[in-house]
Amino acid sequence: MRAEALAIFKRYRTGPVFTPPSIAGEGPGDLKGTIELPGSIGGADWTGAAFDPETGMLYVPSMTNPFVANLVPGDPKETNLRYRASTRELIQGPRGLPLVKPPYGRITALDLNRGELKWTIANGDGPRFHPELKALNLPPLGQSVRAAPLVTKTLLFVTEGDQINVRTPPNGGGRKIRAYDKATGQVLWETALEAGSTGTLMTYLHRGKQYLVVAIGGVQHPAEFVAFSLPSFDSRSGRP
Repeated sequence: MRAEALAIFKRYRTGPVFTPPSIAGEGPGDLKGTIELPGSIGGADWTGAAFDPETGMLYVPSMTNPFVANLVPGDPKETNLRYRASTRELIQGPRGLPLVKPPYGRITALDLNRGELKWTIANGDGPRFHPELKALNLPPLGQSVRAAPLVTKTLLFVTEGDQINVRTPPNGGGRKIRAYDKATGQVLWETALEAGSTGTLMTYLHRGKQYLVVAIGGVQHPAEFVAFSLPSFDSRSGRP
């Protein structure tokens, strides 16, 4: 599979940071554009981060999702530019797997008081159960999704974004939501939703009970809000 991935890789231009888009050739031996990694659809993007004001910790979801930045001839009927930007092609690796190494989705905890990276974990299983990888018994590889974080006084909640979200790579979507230990990144609870998230989490307290709400939706599932309730809390005793 590595040889197959390298064969795909050689069809594109690559280089150091700030390597610009390139012209996509039309011949069988021409390069098809420039691979950008993580690109504007990878890294830490739309769903933002979660900050804990009590500890000074910042929790940042990010993903590895390369795309091809290329230029194609401009249509004289539409523009006087010789070349124009094409649509950003999501590039895949061999046999339906990603082109690069995992983790494909992760959560990074940053201590802003000390300027240090506290921990990094993979968020989600990723393609660990793909037929080509299943026998290897790999740990979680991370879902390449727009994960949404929410930090509370005791927990860090993070979703997996649905496949319907813009420029999610094939098989990148996920349906789970998890509660992590803020200090270590250990998964304390998880559940699968009927579709992946399409927005950022929110929480509120009503009559002593805390609620966690997430927007979900997908091609096969209508948009809706899902609410979880946490045990009631007695502010006088400090106990549930």
